[in-house]
Amino acid sequence: MHDTGTAPQSDPAEHPEGHSKHARRFGLPAATTLVMGNIIGGGIFLLPASVAPFGTISLLAFGLLTLGAICLALVFGKLAHQHPRTGGPYVYAREAFGDFAGFLSAWSYWITAWVSNAALAVAAVGYLDVLVPLGDSKFAMMLAALVVQWLPAAANFAGTRYVGAVQVVATVLKFAPLLLVAVGGLFTFSADNLGPFRADGSGAVGAVSASAAILLFSYLGVESAAVSAGEVRDPRRNVGRATVLGTLGAAFVYLLGTLSVFGNVPHDRLVDSGAPFSDAVNHMFGGTWGGTVVACAAVISILGALNGWTLLSAQTPYAAAKDGLFPSVFATKKRGVPTVGVLVTVVLASLLTVYNYTAGSDGVFEILVLVTTFTATVPYLLATAAQLYFLISGQSGRVDRGRLVRDGVLAALATGFSMWLVAGSGYAAVYQGVLFLFVGVVVYAVMSARRKRAAAA
Repeated sequence: MHDTGTAPQSDPAEHPEGHSKHARRFGLPAATTLVMGNIIGGGIFLLPASVAPFGTISLLAFGLLTLGAICLALVFGKLAHQHPRTGGPYVYAREAFGDFAGFLSAWSYWITAWVSNAALAVAAVGYLDVLVPLGDSKFAMMLAALVVQWLPAAANFAGTRYVGAVQVVATVLKFAPLLLVAVGGLFTFSADNLGPFRADGSGAVGAVSASAAILLFSYLGVESAAVSAGEVRDPRRNVGRATVLGTLGAAFVYLLGTLSVFGNVPHDRLVDSGAPFSDAVNHMFGGTWGGTVVACAAVISILGALNGWTLLSAQTPYAAAKDGLFPSVFATKKRGVPTVGVLVTVVLASLLTVYNYTAGSDGVFEILVLVTTFTATVPYLLATAAQLYFLISGQSGRVDRGRLVRDGVLAALATGFSMWLVAGSGYAAVYQGVLFLFVGVVVYAVMSARRKRAAAA
């Protein structure tokens, strides 16, 4: 392990951070719903139509992605057992490779969080328009997007006990209609609606890769419990369990929901559908009320995802600031929540949202959303590489020798999955993402120079 020059961190299980009546550590149910809620945002409501042009072979791609995500979840659980601290992938990368790798992990994850928050808020506006017609007013849509961002931020400012409560309620409410389609749709399932196995005429490998590229973003969030390990009760035990349970729960809804929609909406209609779950509900029960129900579920889903992502967006900078790799102001914590990190994140996301609506830069905004797929995989890749480093270097304090082979295979598979995520994000996203990383290199240089000067003073 590289010497990071800092004192060993205390076990969060012994010294709860930010303890107050408003700060309550997440138990296993809350931590599990944090993972599920962050993985399942608003994308689930559009995914079936997005992959329908490739045919039912896209379900195979979904299955492969699910296996990769579970491998990644198991690796995070192993790492969290050894390093049960707030920061997740940042902590693992820094412990293995030193300050610079840790900073790149924290920087990339932070970019992912606040850009994704802006994207989720804008996505929510489309569903809100079904419930409360906003017309074509860009000002009204912008205002609605800002409200959607600041409501979860308010829950975070109130303290971790409220974050956990909101996450549990939002996850339960949004899962009700999703499970209605996923399970209930099987009773009205018709194989005649499935369409061809390969609909685009390409080869099997090409079709799987192309559909996987669209589906890759759907599993971002598996690291949620690990990132918030310092706020989880008994993190050595619960982080790994919550990560695996949350990923399996999300995978169940994804796969079964997509299959049910495929079997309830004729393929030629599904390809052009703007609300595939609404179409599936209309087919199941008749009428046109499905759109309203799905719109409610989508808004609740996105608010829940924003609630969790807002907390995560502040946790990694908090951990890095505690180690002197981010400005010290990010280490400010009240009621168990890094409040400065939450504030800076929601302000940046709000500015990006305002820019999107005032400049009419839809194309630029979409590119930024794709960039999040790349920036999220940087900490994934560094974390899985850290596990490989711990295993191969044979560090007795970090390796379970009785399970060395199994852990090594899981780490290798998770690393391959992370590389697939990078490749699937596309050339443009990788190009833009690398530019974001290079900006981070400059920030690290400034922070490192300031620390060295302060140490010499």
